[in-house]
Amino acid sequence: MKILVIEDEQALLESILTYFTGEGNICESASDFNAAYEKISMYNYDCILLDLGLPGGEGLELLTRLKQLKKRDGVLIISARHSLDDKLGGLDLGADDYLVKPFHLSELKARVSAIVRRKNFDGDNVIVFNEINVDVFAMKTTINGSQVVLTKKEFDLLVYFLSNKNKVVTKNAMAEHLWGDEMDLSDDFDFIYTHVKNLRKKMLEAGAADYLRSVYGIGYKFGAI
Repeated sequence: MKILVIEDEQALLESILTYFTGEGNICESASDFNAAYEKISMYNYDCILLDLGLPGGEGLELLTRLKQLKKRDGVLIISARHSLDDKLGGLDLGADDYLVKPFHLSELKARVSAIVRRKNFDGDNVIVFNEINVDVFAMKTTINGSQVVLTKKEFDLLVYFLSNKNKVVTKNAMAEHLWGDEMDLSDDFDFIYTHVKNLRKKMLEAGAADYLRSVYGIGYKFGAI
């Protein structure tokens, strides 16, 4: 998953980042309103963890701007505010869930995972596409009933393709999703080609149909032949 943590309490921010990156996720952060707005304007995330009280602005205003930008990022509000009005206000503006501080990181992870399942996989942990079966949270891939061993990046790439099946995805979008915003300005995506080539090879060897197509000068498309 690619996660943006918008939080101005430094200790909590570092704790969340350490926890989620330790689970193999791509994590980015912002600790004030303007930095957060720049991030949500430029990049897409599987889930945004949003504190309401931020230096320079209000978290609820960021929700309004997300809607104006027509973004589909999942949003989990994390806040010390526990009034019903605050919760309803955030949910009415488009947040997917609301978690009151303090909380256990394991509960935070469960809430984030639930949001991502609902947004990308119709609430299911398992993605089934013809002969391909992917358990997103067990990180297990089977093709024609046999397990296929993928690297972390290959697995993330397959999930990304499956969640965007039949769409053309650019190399830049793939790099940003899998490696974070530091790849945004790169003009050399040979590493993407290498990962795609390795993933395609393993899938074909396992008996999958060749669903991957290169779109010249743009990126790739994964879908039914």
